[in-house]
Amino acid sequence: MTQQIVIIDTGCANISSVKFAVERLGYPVTISKDPEVVLAADKLFLPGVGTASEAMHNLAQRHLIELVKQVEKPLLGICLGMQLMGKLSEEKGQKAQETVECLGLVGGEVRRMQTQGLPLPHMGWNTVSATSGHPLFAGIEEGEYFYFVHSFAMPVGDYTIAECQYGQPFSAAIQHGNYYGVQFHPERSSKAGSKLIDNFLKL
Repeated sequence: MTQQIVIIDTGCANISSVKFAVERLGYPVTISKDPEVVLAADKLFLPGVGTASEAMHNLAQRHLIELVKQVEKPLLGICLGMQLMGKLSEEKGQKAQETVECLGLVGGEVRRMQTQGLPLPHMGWNTVSATSGHPLFAGIEEGEYFYFVHSFAMPVGDYTIAECQYGQPFSAAIQHGNYYGVQFHPERSSKAGSKLIDNFLKL
């Protein structure tokens, strides 16, 4: 029986590239914000680009916040989609001193990166060190390169399944129950990114 794979329609710009990455692996995929479609899915993607405040506003407008929290099947947040899984984010936009409440699916809080003088955003290829034996990174070499574009990050915590270093360590990938997240863009990360997406779809 064919898996029902759904990209949650957050209205963000990288939805089509995630869709193409999944289709290249031979899987049919649907983009939807319909609660029945989302909750019937076998695997889900939560893409995101832009600021956390804008993204949470979009999720609220589309009535997706509670829906995402109801999901029981594996869900993969990508880039900002991963950050939205945390408790809060400093990425407010105009008022940098404020924070925005996020989905609260994992305990991490997203903060502006302290890069020890390295430029922001952290943009380009960087190595990722994954927890040994984690199925999301099966068949991916230790220290493999993935593509990043971000200025905010979730610190390393008990939810971390892979780390990256840019001035200081941060969570490159996280998991809590059925919720997974990657700070990098697997859809832009060549063979390693394709392998990670394939691993997720085979969980």
